[in-house]
Amino acid sequence: MLYRNFSSFLKEKYKSKVSKICIDGGFGCPNRDGTCGTGGCIYCGERGAGEHIDASVSITEQVRSHLAKGKSDTLYIAYFQNFTNTYAPTDVLMQRYDSALIDKRIVALAIGTRPDCINEEIAELIASYRDRVDVWVELGLQTASDKTASVINRGYKTEVYKRAAKLLTSHGIPFVTHMIIGLPGEGEAEIDSTVDVINECGSWGVKIHSIYVMEDTALAEMYRRGEYEPPSLEEYVRLSARSLARLKPDIVVHRITGDCPDGMLVAPEWNKDKNKVINLVRERLESESLRQGSLYGKG
Repeated sequence: MLYRNFSSFLKEKYKSKVSKICIDGGFGCPNRDGTCGTGGCIYCGERGAGEHIDASVSITEQVRSHLAKGKSDTLYIAYFQNFTNTYAPTDVLMQRYDSALIDKRIVALAIGTRPDCINEEIAELIASYRDRVDVWVELGLQTASDKTASVINRGYKTEVYKRAAKLLTSHGIPFVTHMIIGLPGEGEAEIDSTVDVINECGSWGVKIHSIYVMEDTALAEMYRRGEYEPPSLEEYVRLSARSLARLKPDIVVHRITGDCPDGMLVAPEWNKDKNKVINLVRERLESESLRQGSLYGKG
């Protein structure tokens, strides 16, 4: 196996087809409401990565609608996806998480959030769900460079991610780290550093996102002013393959590209063909005799 992909992990663990239910939990973001910033990250749209979710109905109705479309033997992951899904008092969090766990076929709860929205009380709450379902948290690191973090308006220092990772680990909560290849001003050295931090902090999984410029974002404005150019497909493939080779071999790779919502892509055009990107990354690994972990610990 070239890398430990998520679909293989699910098949091994659950011995059944597993589908993800993407949920809009009605949460906000401290990087939009003024708590730590405004405007959000420069690549983030108005729906906070939830453009494809019908937010006009309740959490329970979102889940029921998805279950109704599936087969009776399919298992499900309830994934709170857009914005910051730990950004509320714990009683509110509990009510919203419980609203999703309405069927015995839901075997996992995945919670997307920011590292600066994890504390002891929230970690204890999330850990309490481990008696009912498998649980993991997804942390949007994107880059380990505080310089780049300032450019993209991330709103927190990398040290905050490290503290959140330590806290989640202390409560036995696996976490998935999101990283982006192609951020403004970043090259191989910065991306290597991000992978190193992910390895060091004990991340259970990783999502490698390809940068894309989306309509109605600050990044789109930068692109049109000539202040930013996304990487070529060839460069993205090279850096993705290198990142996979530098990852610890036991980390589960949940994705190696990103999907721009339909009709909202500004650039690059190659982002439209997800399967092509994945196949090219695999071909690159094979052509260079690389596997996940091949370059781990080798500087």
